Amino acid sequence: MEPWNWLIATHALAAGYALVLGPVNIFRRKKDRAHRIVGYTWAGAMYYLCITSFWIQADGGFSWLHGLSAFTLITVTLGLVSAGRGRIQAHRGNMAGSYIGTLIAFGFAALVPGRRIPQLFSQDPAALAFAAALILASSAALFLTARSLARRTARPLPARVP
Repeated sequence: MEPWNWLIATHALAAGYALVLGPVNIFRRKKDRAHRIVGYTWAGAMYYLCITSFWIQADGGFSWLHGLSAFTLITVTLGLVSAGRGRIQAHRGNMAGSYIGTLIAFGFAALVPGRRIPQLFSQDPAALAFAAALILASSAALFLTARSLARRTARPLPARVP
């Protein structure tokens, strides 16, 4: 496999993790250590996803998706900084907005003919299904491990000073 194919493959895996782990933290009521573990994993996937996008260019140039990647790098960073400073509403807004942007980019990548996901779906659906199952299973394992760890070390998170 050529090096750029590895880049695209790892980019797609990071996108899968970002898509699966995002709602886990957004819709889960309890904001505990498991939330932090899953959140840092999600943020890492988002950073990797955005940074690698700059080396993936259709027709040799940048597109609006690259602009979205640059914007997402900023919003994820602002979300992490906001959480660290105890600005929870700003944290929620930045992270939810980053996730929505990822959904939009995924929709474009998955639905526009000629992009890699529709090609893979038509040429090798088993590989696509295997990758999706791998992402779902490993995301579930991460969440269950993080939740178990959070329960074993159950003590309140330190209060953040604004």
